[in-house]
Amino acid sequence: MFRHILRSLSVAALSLSAISAPALAQAWPNRPIQIIVPFPAGGPVDILARVLAPKISEKVGQPVVIENRGGGGGTIGIQAAVTAQPDGYTFGFGTHGALAALPHIMKVAYTLDDIQFLTVVARVPQVLAVSKESGINSFQDLLRMAKQSPGKLNYGSAGKATTTHLGGELIKQETGIDIVHVPYRGAAPAVIGLMSNDVQIFPADLSAVLEFVKSGKINAIAINGPKRADQLPNVPTTTELGFPNINVETIYGLIANKSVPSDIANKFREATVAAMNDPATKQQIANQGATASASTGDEYRQIMQAEFKKWGEVIKKGGITLD
Repeated sequence: MFRHILRSLSVAALSLSAISAPALAQAWPNRPIQIIVPFPAGGPVDILARVLAPKISEKVGQPVVIENRGGGGGTIGIQAAVTAQPDGYTFGFGTHGALAALPHIMKVAYTLDDIQFLTVVARVPQVLAVSKESGINSFQDLLRMAKQSPGKLNYGSAGKATTTHLGGELIKQETGIDIVHVPYRGAAPAVIGLMSNDVQIFPADLSAVLEFVKSGKINAIAINGPKRADQLPNVPTTTELGFPNINVETIYGLIANKSVPSDIANKFREATVAAMNDPATKQQIANQGATASASTGDEYRQIMQAEFKKWGEVIKKGGITLD
């Protein structure tokens, strides 16, 4: 009788384990879902996430709330997202620097292999912005002035090892010019430095400078990539100007703990893609200087693996550190 009871319990346990994952996916979601944004409220990453959250909420039938967890250039929030309980109620907003650049120059508690990639959400081109007082009216002007006076022109960034810093370093490496890096504590103070001509150049995310370019407070002389920006159609690309390797964009996407069940991850991805395809939401994203851009999880992973390799080489060649 005792052996019969044990056998029955074992069968019951096996049956429960066999149905637990599908049952979990079927019941999901039955409470609010959070997206961890690895930067403070009010910045471009936070704004993009808050544009998407209400539409995702409509698709999944539960509130989608944003939790801002800044610090470490985004690495703290990324770590929180990929180590959260894998129950499908915590996702993260993946950011370029924290995934592809900072792991080369600081110790982080994750690798790309620890992350479940769901989809790219948005791509933000980098624009080469210049001060109105700099006398730089074109990319050719920049090269000429920099070669005539090595070390005299300054370029601002949103901080060390950000895409704005790395974009400037890539320009130096590809053109051979000598311009001096001036790091700021974020994009906003870098824009102020540009408008006051404390720095003459700012390789900025389009989202950070779009309104200032449109209002005529600063100039844009190039898009650092192969494709012109819809928001600034008259600004040439570095590819057009003869420098195809100057290709910089910030890529945002959704990530999760690697152990989140694939059924749940796929449902959340589908809801996010549907939200991105909503015309009003797509326009709101464009208004931020970004382009809505969905992908598969595998495509997102491959993109970040390529970016990780690319920026690792730039960082090594430039001797970039956080010191």
